[in-house]
Amino acid sequence: MSKNNNHWNGRLSRRDFNKLTALGTACGALLPLSTSFGAGAKEVVGLSGVQKGADLKQAVKDAVLAADNLDWLVKGDSVLIKPVLNSGNKFPATTSPMAVAAMVELLRDKGAGRVVITDMSGIEHVKLSEDKLRGSSRSLMESSGIAAAAQEAGAELYFPEEDGWSAFHEEDPAHGRGWKNPVTMPNIVNEVDHIVLMPRCGRHLLAGSSLGMKAAVGWWRTDTRLEYHRDASTFQEKTAEANTVPSLMEKQRLVVTAADKIMATFGPDKGYVVEPETGLVIASRSLLAHDMTSLAWLLENRKIAPSNEKSSLKDPYTSQMSVTSFNRGVVMMLGGPKHAARAEKLVRNDFNNVMDDRVIRRAIEIVGGKPDIEFRNANDTVPADIVDQMKKGITPG
Repeated sequence: MSKNNNHWNGRLSRRDFNKLTALGTACGALLPLSTSFGAGAKEVVGLSGVQKGADLKQAVKDAVLAADNLDWLVKGDSVLIKPVLNSGNKFPATTSPMAVAAMVELLRDKGAGRVVITDMSGIEHVKLSEDKLRGSSRSLMESSGIAAAAQEAGAELYFPEEDGWSAFHEEDPAHGRGWKNPVTMPNIVNEVDHIVLMPRCGRHLLAGSSLGMKAAVGWWRTDTRLEYHRDASTFQEKTAEANTVPSLMEKQRLVVTAADKIMATFGPDKGYVVEPETGLVIASRSLLAHDMTSLAWLLENRKIAPSNEKSSLKDPYTSQMSVTSFNRGVVMMLGGPKHAARAEKLVRNDFNNVMDDRVIRRAIEIVGGKPDIEFRNANDTVPADIVDQMKKGITPG
C-alpha cells in the first residue's frame, strides 16, 4: 500500500485489502483524500512523444509504464476501460481507438482476465428514460472505430443503457457540496477489480475543456445528468466532486490520454483539430495531475489554431450568451420545458492558464493543495521544449 494512494499492489491478500478498504471508508471523514483522484502530494505523469504517422500504440504503452508499473494488477483481474463516447465521431471527438487497443493489449500482457469497454453517449444521441431508450451507444462506438479496435485487441463491450434504468445505482460523492442528490453509476463498476479512464484532450462548448474529470458524465444515468446541467451555478464544482464517488475512489487506477490530435475549438463533437509535429500521450495514476497536464497541452495547442476559428461562432464557449442558451437546450432535452425554465445560469470563464479552470480549482481544494508533479519522459521521446512548456503550463503565475 503506497503512502499517497490506496491502490492494491499485489502484496496483500484480497481479504486484507477488503478490510483496509472498509476501514478507509469508515474513516474517510477523518483522513485526507488519498486515492487515484490525487492527494495534493507528489504525483507522477508519464509523457510519451509521438510523431505524425508514428506508432501510437507503443507511445501509449510507454507513457503508461513511465507513470506506473501496474503493480495493482494481479493475474486474472478484471478491468473496466472507460473511453469518451459523447458521439459516434472519430478521434479526437472521441477517444482514440488505437489508444484503447494499446491499453487492452498492455493489460492482457500483464495478466488481466476480463477487459470491458463501456460508456454512455451524450443526450443529443442517446436518452435513457425509466420506460424507454432512444439511440444506441453501441452503434456510436462502432461508428467511432473504438468497438472494432477494442474487440480485436481482446476486450468485450458493455452498455448499461441496454439493461435499462435499473442497471444503475446511487453513490454519494465523498466531497459533494454541489450535489443535491447521489450520483448514479452503472452497476458494472461493482463487478470489476479495476477501472482505467481514457478521455481525450479537447475543447467543450459548455465546460471550456473536456478532459478526465469531465468524462465522468459518461457514467451517469439521465437523472444525474439533468441535475448537473439544470443546477448550473455549481456545474464546474460538481464535475470535480462527482469523481469522488466510492467506486472511482477505490478502483480507478489510471488515466490515459492520447493527445496527438487535439480538438482545439468548439467541442466536444466537432471543432478545429490541431495535429502537432510531436503529439503527446499523457498517463498518470492521479486524475488531478493528469488533467492539469492535459489542460496545459490543450492551451498550448489552442495557440496554434487560426484566430478566425476561435470566434464566438466557431468556438461558442467564448460567448456567455452561447453557453447559457446551449446549456438550457441540454436541460430541455434531458428534462423538458419545466426543468429548462428552472435552469440556472452556467457562468463561463476565460481559460488563459490552468488555474482559470474552476474544475481544477475545486479538485485542488478537495485534495488539500496543488500536487507536485514529476514528469517522466518515456524513452526521451518528448522534446525538451515541450516538457518545459508543460512545466510552465501547470505552474502559471
